[in-house]
Amino acid sequence: MNNNDILIRLRYALDIKNTDMVKIFKLGGIEVTKEEALKMLIKSKDSYHDESDNDGDMDKNEDNIQCNNIQCNNIMLESFLNGLIIFKRGKQDPKLGQPERPALTIKDNGSVNNVVLKKLKIALALTSEDMLDILEGAGVIITKGELSAIFRKEGHKNYKKCGDRYARNFLKGLAIKYRE
Repeated sequence: MNNNDILIRLRYALDIKNTDMVKIFKLGGIEVTKEEALKMLIKSKDSYHDESDNDGDMDKNEDNIQCNNIQCNNIMLESFLNGLIIFKRGKQDPKLGQPERPALTIKDNGSVNNVVLKKLKIALALTSEDMLDILEGAGVIITKGELSAIFRKEGHKNYKKCGDRYARNFLKGLAIKYRE
C-alpha cells in the first residue's frame, strides 16, 4: 500500500470532504490546494496491481491518470495525520520546553503503517479494545499484545512492524464502523 492509497482509504472511511482535506493538510503544516489534494486521491497505476480483489479491468485512461497523479510522500502523509489529530481533537498548546511542531516519526517506508495506526488511534480517541473491534469487524483477529507491539517505539525489543494487511484491514474496519 502506498501513501496515496492510505489517503484514499482514510478519506473514504472517515467521509472527509475535499475542503476538509485542504484544512487538515494546512493544520499539519503543508499548504495544498483543493486541486492538488484531489490529484493525491487518484489511484496510481501500480496500486491497481497491489489489490488482491482486482478483476483485471483497468481504466482505458490509465496513462492519463498516471500523469495527473501527485505522489504523497512520507512527510506529506505524516503532516496530514498530524493535521487530522488537530482537526478532530483541537490544537494543543505545547508544554514548556516542547517544540511547537512534533518531530516527524516516519523514518522509512517500513514504519509508515505503524505511524498511521498510532496517529489514527490518537485522532479518533480510540482505545486498544476499540482498535481490536475495528480489526475484528474487518475479519482480522489479533491479540492485545500483538497490537501493543505495533505501537512500540521502533528499536524497542518488542516492536513489531505493521504489515500492509493489518493497515488495509484497519482502514476497511474504519469504513465499516463510520460509514454504516
